[in-house]
Amino acid sequence: MSASNPSELPPWATEIIDLYESGASSQFILHGNVDDLVLLPISESSAKVVALDVFLRERLLTRFDVVISYDLGNGIRVEKGGDRFAEWPPAAKEDALPKIPREAIIVLTHYLRFCANVARLKPDKATRVAVIVKNAGLIAPPSIGGANYELSAIACQLREWAADPTIADQHCATFLLTENLNDLHPLVAHNSQTSCIPLPLPQEADLLPALGHLDKLYPIPLAPFSGKLAEPAAALAGATLSSIETLLQTRQHHAKALTPQDLVILKKDLVEKDAQGLIEFVKPDRTLDDLHGQTAIKDWLRQDIALWRAGDLGALPMGYLFCGPVGTGKTFMVECLAGEAGVPVVKMKNFRDKWVGSTESNLEKIFRLLDALGRCIVFVDEADQALGRRNADSGDSGVSGRVYGMMAERMSDSRKRGRILWALATSRPDLVEVDLKRPGRVDVKIPIFPTATPEEGYQLLRALAKRRGVELDENLPEEFRKTIPDLLTPGAAEALSVKLYRSLKTGAANANAALTAALRDYQPPVPVAVIQEQIALAVAEATDLGFVPERFRTPTR
Repeated sequence: MSASNPSELPPWATEIIDLYESGASSQFILHGNVDDLVLLPISESSAKVVALDVFLRERLLTRFDVVISYDLGNGIRVEKGGDRFAEWPPAAKEDALPKIPREAIIVLTHYLRFCANVARLKPDKATRVAVIVKNAGLIAPPSIGGANYELSAIACQLREWAADPTIADQHCATFLLTENLNDLHPLVAHNSQTSCIPLPLPQEADLLPALGHLDKLYPIPLAPFSGKLAEPAAALAGATLSSIETLLQTRQHHAKALTPQDLVILKKDLVEKDAQGLIEFVKPDRTLDDLHGQTAIKDWLRQDIALWRAGDLGALPMGYLFCGPVGTGKTFMVECLAGEAGVPVVKMKNFRDKWVGSTESNLEKIFRLLDALGRCIVFVDEADQALGRRNADSGDSGVSGRVYGMMAERMSDSRKRGRILWALATSRPDLVEVDLKRPGRVDVKIPIFPTATPEEGYQLLRALAKRRGVELDENLPEEFRKTIPDLLTPGAAEALSVKLYRSLKTGAANANAALTAALRDYQPPVPVAVIQEQIALAVAEATDLGFVPERFRTPTR
């Protein structure tokens, strides 16, 4: 296994060569961005984009005599060295190359052992053979609902390809391709004699030569970037090469060039499409200026953003926990933070699945996408539900516990400080596992409260009414002092401002009369006792009492 010019290879390919040539490993699980296209240089002036298995065959396995692929759809296929493969006596039989996984893996195991025995007894006639198993998670998935002896038997044989020295030491290399490690049977995925090689989503350095090749095929869309392809390469980092090529093909067909303004929008669209509904980008069309009140919190967040922009990461938190009663604007605050920071904000969603192993696989994919985005804020709403539990009950087959473990490991990865900033939001911070809230994962816990005085409540209503073109008096009129609701949340105030606007448009004489009508017979959307309980929880979580108004420092439960 080698390449004529290793410097042209991606790092993961170089790692495979080093492990194989040194004798450290002969079986490789390639996981991650395995369904994407890969740039395959042909000469100094030409290249092509190909599927991963083609790249392996034409770039890494050129010295192998026989290359065999296997997948559920096509069964066993001899991609290279058909004449050498035909020297194996069973190859002449019509039923020698089955499609069914169990039988197919048996046949491949027998052939690998045959080649190993020939190499041991007749070294001059040794056959170098490589086997590529595509969509390995479909061939040897985790057992569902207890022991599955058929799957376990397949997993044991795949494991033997790496563990049996008669195979591993005799010019054999095997590749198992799967998007997520969690899609594989644990006997295979956790084999210490197998090397797991992650394939990341393409970064700028990967896209730059690829765009140089695609520019020749689709010159119209990339024409504005002639001689400066580093700009679209940097902007599109994190999107798959296949989705980028599809975009360029479409633009070429419509004779439409890309513009710098297009790149940010298109990257979001491409990444969201590749994510298949697991994440979405939060539109950063607000800033902290749009946040009413909360002066101490806004000052703290702006200081952190200034440190981030300056690259001074020593005091930058790994994450925030925004907590407070329902309707206090936790999501809105994260949106304002996004606009202020000027970085992508990704919201995790829909990653839990009813199928065993699918939730963990979805999280793997999300983490892979986050790693490729560069600086970003990751928003986890309803964190008490989304982040899992250390000690999950048996009703979910342990999924919640595994989610907790994966999230805890990822959130504490200090190498991501300054690249990924976690923003968790919940009205029940007491239900978030203590270990997930500790410093090093969530360094700053920010409480968000409803209004503490009639003046605050009035100014909140006034600000929301102004957005609808309704001007209220600058200062609180005494006639409203006793009717302004206590503990008013932005959510409840938003509903009141809509009611106020409606009253003004349906007969109220002026803004004050409309406000009177809106406040008449007002009922809080959340029981006061619940709000008070959630206030107490938020106060208990706060990392700094400066965030807490004086009234709430000794809340009534």
